[in-house]
Formats: sequence, C-alpha cells, structure tokens
Amino acid sequence: MDLQLFQDILSIRSTSGTEREMAEFLAERLPFGGCDVTRQEVGDGTLNLLFDWSGTGNPSFVFCTHQDTVPPYIPPQISKVSAGDTLPDRKIAAEDDTIITGRGSCDAKGQILAFHAACKVLYEQGYRDFGLLVLAGEETGSFGAKAFTASRGTCEPDGGLLPFVLVGEPTDNHLVSASKGTKAFEITLKGRACHSGYPQQGESAVDKFVEVMTLLRTVEFPPDPVLGPTTWNAGKLSSDNPQNILSPELNFRLYFRTTFTTDPLVYDKLCGICPKPPKSVINPLGGDEPLHYFHDVEGIPVKPVSFGSDAPHLKSFRGKAICGPGSILTAHTPDEYVLLSELEKAAEQDVLIYRRVMGK
Repeated sequence: MDLQLFQDILSIRSTSGTEREMAEFLAERLPFGGCDVTRQEVGDGTLNLLFDWSGTGNPSFVFCTHQDTVPPYIPPQISKVSAGDTLPDRKIAAEDDTIITGRGSCDAKGQILAFHAACKVLYEQGYRDFGLLVLAGEETGSFGAKAFTASRGTCEPDGGLLPFVLVGEPTDNHLVSASKGTKAFEITLKGRACHSGYPQQGESAVDKFVEVMTLLRTVEFPPDPVLGPTTWNAGKLSSDNPQNILSPELNFRLYFRTTFTTDPLVYDKLCGICPKPPKSVINPLGGDEPLHYFHDVEGIPVKPVSFGSDAPHLKSFRGKAICGPGSILTAHTPDEYVLLSELEKAAEQDVLIYRRVMGK
C-alpha cells in the first residue's frame, strides 16, 4: 500500500467545489500500464476522472468513489499504533498497525487508495476489463455522478452501457445489502406579526414550528424489516422577526432518511401535520429512493446502511455494490481515521468482488 501517495492525496485540500486540484493530481499520479484517462467537466469548475485499463472506454467493472470532502480541512498524520491502544473512536487496536488521520482518510480518499491498489493487483494478474471512476461533488448533491450519467445515458432494466460499479464508502469493509432513501423539503410557516405585549392580536410562526415538530415526533412510521426506523432532522431555520414582535414567517428544511416501507408515505404524513395552505407552503426538494445492492460474496460480511452515496445516481450501470474501509461514524468528524490493515483488507476484498461479479 503506497502510504506516500496517500499522504500526498490527503495533503491536498479538496472540500466540495474546490476539488479540481485534486483531480489534476490524480490524473497524473494514478495511471499505470496502458491506462487511458478521460476528464469530464462537471460544469462547476470540477472534474470527473475515468481511469480505463480496458482500452474500450466502457470497462465491464468500474471501481468508483469521490474526491471531494466535507469542511473543514484537517491535515493528515500517519503514525504507529500498538495492539491494545485506544483509537480515536475509543475502539481498541486489535494488532500493531498504522493509523492515518485527517479529512478524507476514510471518506473518501482512503477509498481511492484501496481501489488503486486493487487495480494494480488485477493488472498484474493479467486482467484489463476494469476501470476507476473518481467523481466530484458527492457531498453536496452528487453533481459529478449526475454529470457522468447524463453523458453516458441511463440503463434500461434489461440492458445498458456499463455492467457493474463498486462504490467505495466507509462501511467497515462490509458489503451493503441496502441503503436508506432521502426526502428533503423546504417549508414556510406563515404567521401574523403583532406587538409581543399583545400576542393575542397575532399568530407566531415560531409557535407553529414548535407545533409541527411536536406533531412530527408523534408520527409512527412503520418499521422496515431491512432498513429499520425512519429518521428525520430539521435545519436551516430562519425567522427575522425582532424579539418584541411575533414572527410573521419562519422557513426551515426537513430531511428524512426513508425506508422501503416509508419512502412513499413521507410527503402525505408531512402534509397531515403542517397547517393548511396558505398558512404553510411545502416545497419538495427531491431525494433518493432506498435501494438494494449486490452483496453475494463469500467471506465478506453484509449490513444495511443509513447514509447516502453516489450509487443511486449512477444510473448507467446495471449492477451496483457498496463496500469500503473505515467507519461512517468517524467520517465528517474531527476523529476521522483509517487503519492500514483496513485499507489492505479492502483492496483484497475489492479483488474478490471483481472476480465474483465477473465470474473469474
């Protein structure tokens, strides 16, 4: 495993929207053998990269992950740990190991390193029908994945352009059996301003927000046997009323993590607890459907996940799987890290998945 390459990758700041420098670096450093590199302009100044060893432009098996990270930038550190040492997430190191910390160490620059190592193994073993796709903008709306799909087209159920994609995300080196969907809404609650000394003369949009949140907590979404409970979060609250005036308007967003059972129910449930128009405006912002994924590889553990990825937007592929080193519980946090042993295991598993999918 090339730790110097990894340190170089981690040392480049590539928060979403600024990852072009990362793409240019990868385009120079990752190719080996007879690799063709295709650069795709996403349209916002960022680049997608397809490294293709098949020589066809349409490799049969594609490893795929993203180059952008969430802020803030945290520089990398590489150090030794001993068996029994406490790791950043309070887990205990099972053996002597090397720990790599810093932004992107598992989400998702560690995925790039593990996939690149797997590609080298496959190349040395004489295989050529594979590629590595590195996308921009995953953390802020999968813009790179959407641009790639727009350029390639969408697969029909019984055919398509590209047979299979393995998406790298921090899954503790488990293959993902299913992932939750998402549904986002922008909501405006209408009140009527008045002097706060006489609240009976108006209506507080803030009070309406509290009522909506209280009612939402009482909604019983049916549990899903595969993906479990439906969860939600409120954010981007805005009400500009002075403290001595009742709020005439409050805007916020709701973000749901949906299951196969609840994905079609969320909008109707939300309409049922919000004030009737014109006292509220509900604007659906879209989202992803929950999906099942390929996970049939002997020896690789399996689990469902609650986080999103580029996978739902990669509609040019007939088959999809998700697997990678590191933990989603440290991704996006100051404690983000990955162990060298996890990266090495990931590369080995990537080769196994390739062979299982390709029948080799």
